[in-house]
Amino acid sequence: MKIGDVEVKDEVFNVKVKKHVLWEVVRWQLASRRQGTHSTKTRGEVAYSGRKILPQKGTGHARHGDRGANIFVGGGVAHGPKPRDYWYPLPKKVRKLGLKMALSARAQENNIIFVDSVDIGNVPKTKKALEFLKNLGIESLKVLIVLPQKDEVIYKSFRNLPNVKVLSVEGLNVYDILWSDKLVIHKDALEGIYRRVGA
Repeated sequence: MKIGDVEVKDEVFNVKVKKHVLWEVVRWQLASRRQGTHSTKTRGEVAYSGRKILPQKGTGHARHGDRGANIFVGGGVAHGPKPRDYWYPLPKKVRKLGLKMALSARAQENNIIFVDSVDIGNVPKTKKALEFLKNLGIESLKVLIVLPQKDEVIYKSFRNLPNVKVLSVEGLNVYDILWSDKLVIHKDALEGIYRRVGA
């Protein structure tokens, strides 16, 4: 299969896309990103005296223990959230398949552009980054740029543009591929992509 003038492997860029696999991988990714730092106080943690608020019998009221019980306003929370990790395991095979399907989806929509270089110069310049996008005619779209390895100059040049993300091959993921309208891939990154998906 050819994308532009670049010959690519069918088993990576021309796979049958199954939405459920993509959903599964994105769900796993977003779960892993969750901080899970939310916390509520139980009745043992709220700041109240532990004294009995009225006698057990003889008042005509219901029997109550301390003021911090969860049935009172301002009392503890019964089964509220506590800090926890939302990560769960997803088989490597499924993760690799998701990556192939996301790349294939963009390839089948003709939304992948291969470039020989991302020419910004030696100093980060947002103006140069915009020129690069304009030359490709994609300045108004959501763009994901994939590089063979991390490049601080390119990263800093694009980071002020809200509709552009720059990732190295190592960081390439299903969520960001599906987020983008256009995928701009450095030709040298192709081998790294094949390694990532085991092709």
